[in-house]
Amino acid sequence: MTSEILSAINILTKPLGEASAQTSQQEALHAALRANRALLLERLQSDSSLQQAARLRDEAKAAADWFRNETEDVAWSFVQECLLLLLTLTRHLTDELQRFQEAPPPPSGNLRMPEMAPPLPPDVLSVSQQKTLGAALQFVVSLGLCPYLTTGVGVPLGRRSAFGAVVEKLIQREAWPPPGRRLLSTTRVLLQVAELASLAALVFTRHLGDVMAALCQLGYEPHREGDRPLSTEECRSCREALRNLLGKVYQPIVIKELLILQGGPKQSGPAGSSRAALGSAPAWLRRLCGQLLSERLMQPNGVQAVVRAILEGGTGGDSDWRKCDAVARILAACPQQSASADGYFRLVCPQILDLLHFRDKLTALQFQRVATRAALSMVQERPGFAQRYLLAPLLAPLRRCIYASVEEHPRVAVEEAELTRCLEDVYKVWVVGNSPSATLLTALQEVLPVIFTLFCFTKQSASHLRAPCQETLLWFLGHSETSAALSSLRQLSGLRERKNDVAAEFRFTAGGDGGAGLVCRRTCRDEDEELYEKLSGEQWRLECLMQLLAQLKDSDLPGDFFLDLLQELTSWAAALDEEMKDEEKVDVAAMTLLEVEQQLLGGAERQAEKLALLQVLAVMVECLEHEQLLRKTSQVVDFMVSLLQRACVGLGGASAASVGTPVESQTLSMGMGLVATLLSAPQLSTEDYSCMWRLLPPLEVLTQQHPDVAIQELASNLRAVIATHGAYRPENLADAVTNSKMKSEGRNQQTPVGRFPQSSQHPSPTGGGGASGSDDPEPNNKPLSDWLLEACDPDVPTRAVALRVLTRMVRRRDPEGVQAQGKVLTLFLENLEHEDSFVYLSAIQGLAVLADSYPGQILDRLLKDFQHGPSLPPSKKERSLETRLKAGEVLMRASRAMGELAPHLGRPLLSAFLQGTRDPEQSVRASSLSNLGELCKRLDYSLGPLTQELSSCLTALIKTEREAEVRRAAVHVIAQLLRGLGDKTTQVLSDVLLDLYRALKWVVRSDPDEVTVLHAQLALEELDDVMKRFIFPEQKLEKKIVVLP
Repeated sequence: MTSEILSAINILTKPLGEASAQTSQQEALHAALRANRALLLERLQSDSSLQQAARLRDEAKAAADWFRNETEDVAWSFVQECLLLLLTLTRHLTDELQRFQEAPPPPSGNLRMPEMAPPLPPDVLSVSQQKTLGAALQFVVSLGLCPYLTTGVGVPLGRRSAFGAVVEKLIQREAWPPPGRRLLSTTRVLLQVAELASLAALVFTRHLGDVMAALCQLGYEPHREGDRPLSTEECRSCREALRNLLGKVYQPIVIKELLILQGGPKQSGPAGSSRAALGSAPAWLRRLCGQLLSERLMQPNGVQAVVRAILEGGTGGDSDWRKCDAVARILAACPQQSASADGYFRLVCPQILDLLHFRDKLTALQFQRVATRAALSMVQERPGFAQRYLLAPLLAPLRRCIYASVEEHPRVAVEEAELTRCLEDVYKVWVVGNSPSATLLTALQEVLPVIFTLFCFTKQSASHLRAPCQETLLWFLGHSETSAALSSLRQLSGLRERKNDVAAEFRFTAGGDGGAGLVCRRTCRDEDEELYEKLSGEQWRLECLMQLLAQLKDSDLPGDFFLDLLQELTSWAAALDEEMKDEEKVDVAAMTLLEVEQQLLGGAERQAEKLALLQVLAVMVECLEHEQLLRKTSQVVDFMVSLLQRACVGLGGASAASVGTPVESQTLSMGMGLVATLLSAPQLSTEDYSCMWRLLPPLEVLTQQHPDVAIQELASNLRAVIATHGAYRPENLADAVTNSKMKSEGRNQQTPVGRFPQSSQHPSPTGGGGASGSDDPEPNNKPLSDWLLEACDPDVPTRAVALRVLTRMVRRRDPEGVQAQGKVLTLFLENLEHEDSFVYLSAIQGLAVLADSYPGQILDRLLKDFQHGPSLPPSKKERSLETRLKAGEVLMRASRAMGELAPHLGRPLLSAFLQGTRDPEQSVRASSLSNLGELCKRLDYSLGPLTQELSSCLTALIKTEREAEVRRAAVHVIAQLLRGLGDKTTQVLSDVLLDLYRALKWVVRSDPDEVTVLHAQLALEELDDVMKRFIFPEQKLEKKIVVLP
């Protein structure tokens, strides 16, 4: 029966043939509609296969009060036949489906197997049947619904296609029944067809907007009292049908259709644009669609539906980003239909936060952008509601970390997943949104200590929360006002009372997914353990804070914080005299015990604050580069103002005794030298001189009151240059600074500080020292014996300076040093065993210089110490291994300094290093291989007789050595050998090159250590370059003149 009804529909909608060229499209369509309808009626009466379909059609016709047999409008007659057949099909399928559902189960003998497909319900249509039904629905909508919509309601047919304009001209509105009744009849039939689920998909997938437009017009269009086409009851039923329809259909599609019905702006865009295609909707329809959209928005998951309706199908281009911003503005604006703004934001804000948590890669980025922009718009336009319904729930887990109590949370206060989601939301809104405002900064500042504590915790191990914490902290420090940022830095560094930090009874702990959670602390803890945890935690917080400040490369905040602390230090120095005077006036005998205790506690608190300030300054100077602390000229000037003010404070107070000390004088001289360097710049602007104007008062005080004449003279010169804006300038201001410094040091040479060589360039204990120190003058004319005694001094700086002076004397071949060569060697060997790195590195440098100057006598002694341990009688046996490694370092430096003498002097070293590869200690084996590589790089062709022995040693170590460190060194020797020989490789290593290549390939394939494999790959690359140059030498274009005989 279903196929018969669909056959009748096919007869009605199937085109009969080509239209003649003389007829217009309108006439051809008119004739086709009349012919198809006549053919259908004829077939229903004459064709026996359609008798049941004709019977069901007659039944539907009898029940249809809207059907008219006689009408002058051919198009409406055609639509009536389509509607009758659709109703016939719907009733038949409904009855068949009901019988199918009520049918008893099959008997036990006919049970189907599990792998067999279930029987299809009778309302399932084939693809061809769906196509036929779709054509009928299209005829119904095009001829019986869209032509009767008021102008501005829905998209007109004429703007959908060129054929739509032909259809509009075909309609006869004056014929009976009136347009309103026709529209009502068509809409009701379509809704009846849509009651069957299988047919509803065909109706609403293509014609939902048209049905919604018809229901809106039938139920809500205003009319005059005498011109109403429908009764009040019919209007009410249309409204209910519209409400039911909007509640059943997928909400993003509903919202999209409502936006289309709402139309474009009142002034449409240019012809052909998308805005012009929408047209301008009537005022009543715009109000209705606005109300319906507001209802969709405020219902559960309404925000998500609105976002999906506007953004679905986007490509991620610029237009999609503009759509995201437009949706965000819509969400941030309270609609007029809302009863109250408070209720609207209370419903919408939680849904906006939910948009931040989508994990779908296709939609997460757009949803997060919409949520971020909506949140920022709310914060800007409605800060009160945003703070209450948006920021407070978002930051709730972090605030719970502050106010958590053991009674409410005996074990876990904040779960890992909750804290992770909170920090990700903060990162998305604050950092990614990047729209700083007072509300956002204030809200974030309240929980900033918690985020910083969590950041310090994540720095102790691997955690995915480290990056969002760090970026959030840097965003706040970079966008907040300087005063607020400095206040926060003081609180985070411990210089101010810690507020809004993690509750004392709780601590962060690592989570199972790489995050962190807040749990209750252990109750039973030792006092010493608690004190150690507190002190180490404070030190770790300072280091983490410095790492944050180091990330602010282009910011003045680190320098401002540094200068702020220096200014506070200066104010403490100024208040020191008053505190001492107050302490002298205090009569302890006249005070009660409580007053005495309060005074002592107050003094202890002040001392603790000073110590904390000094600790922060020390960590800043140690961890941050000076270019970051003092980036601008104004910051350097502020630093100098603070330095000079402290010097001036000490001139007339209780601390005046410390003004003439070497440290104070040298610090002051270096500071004024910095000012002289600034003034020696080629071009200084007026702003620079104006900034330096603040240096004039302290420089004047130093000129008049400082006890050092050189500093007085330098301060006077600097003051004159600044006051005259450079018009007066000494011949060489930098030389004046150097001379004043040397004079100041000359007066203090009897002090312990005077024992240091005050040269302009100090050779580094770790470097070669080079020729830079050969021309340095000695600090005084001490005899060699004094330097030998100071080389045994227990004071580390004194001993290190003496060793460096002895090294320079050996390098210059000083006569006294040459005569005392044995004593100097013994001193260097003794200090080689010293624990302090500054001392033993100076000794290593001295031994390397001795080996370079006197290789014949020194190298044998060093080789014995490297092979058999220290030879000195008082040497400690437990430090023998460390001393051997230090001797190996000396030999390596000596190998580098041999140059062309390496073939002559390197043979004993080569034998010793080859023997060292069989030492029981793995560190000695690795050191021997490292030294072997350095030496082989410089042997060139003289390496030829030893290539077999060297290759056998390295190949055996690579394949049999258990320690990865030694295998790395062996492979590294091959790499250094190839790198040092270069193009000579094929000549020097011709006999063993294949063995070395196979050994390297074996390492790449079989060695489990990744570093060893990396070294082997680098060596193979070196070998590859060598062989390419050997096989394909560089072509040189040369001209040759040959004289023929």
